[in-house]
Amino acid sequence: MWFKNLKLYQLTNTLELTEEQLQTQLESMSFRPCGSQDIATMGWTSPFRNSDMLFQKTANRYWLVLKKEERILPASVINNELAEKVAQIEAETGSPVPKKSQQDLKQEIVHRLLPQAFTKNSVTHGFISPEHNLVVVDASSDGAAEAFLSCIRKCIGSLPVVPFAKSSKQETLTSWVMQDAPEQIEILDEAEFKSPSEDGATIRCKSQDLDAPEILAHLQSGMLVQKLSVAWQDRLTCIIGEDLSIKRLKFTDVVKEQNEDIPKDEINVKLDADFTLMSGEVVEFAEALRKIFDVEAE
Repeated sequence: MWFKNLKLYQLTNTLELTEEQLQTQLESMSFRPCGSQDIATMGWTSPFRNSDMLFQKTANRYWLVLKKEERILPASVINNELAEKVAQIEAETGSPVPKKSQQDLKQEIVHRLLPQAFTKNSVTHGFISPEHNLVVVDASSDGAAEAFLSCIRKCIGSLPVVPFAKSSKQETLTSWVMQDAPEQIEILDEAEFKSPSEDGATIRCKSQDLDAPEILAHLQSGMLVQKLSVAWQDRLTCIIGEDLSIKRLKFTDVVKEQNEDIPKDEINVKLDADFTLMSGEVVEFAEALRKIFDVEAE
């Protein structure tokens, strides 16, 4: 299990978790498939196959998986059926169908079609590390991350967290490109620059030498780095956003090779080992970002 995106949150108060209590709390919102009239359902599922445990604890880190199932009922299908029904009624009565009646007809159509609709499943992974006052969600959008956090709150009662970045880090990222990056960070070949002026012009660079004069000229003209590709200690590469969100996270072979000796048929053993290794790297990376961006002081 290797996360591809990171939304990083800092616990503002000590969080006490016990395994038995956490299992009971998560069971109150365990995943169930959509019923015939459900548009979507969401709940906790086990990180492992064929397991009733709704979390996995490793190295005092709690791995949780939020599953969502939603029915696919395209608006075009509903609107086409509605248009046909409205046209039929108007032809029979000789008068237009009021908007309120059209809304009622639409609800009837949705009610009839929902049981026949296909379903789509998605999962969001995350973990809590109370020891490091850290919550990490593998999500590319704030909405998905907030849904994950909200579901935890509903189950355990409270989750006092704040994002790692309370303000934009554009100026710091810009200084990395124009001057020097921290010792642990290597600047790679991709970036996004944005103008702070009202026009909000954006320039995206890919497979570019960011030290090149023509690239630096954009920053010297006042543009700021919005996203930046970096490598960290030869252990991972990623895109850091100005809000300290992490995307396109990739772990190097130096890291992944550590678990290559685990037989592929031992699926749960491999999942546990990969999570232990991956989450340990993420925690260290998060700790490094804390120091680099002085998150505690902010």
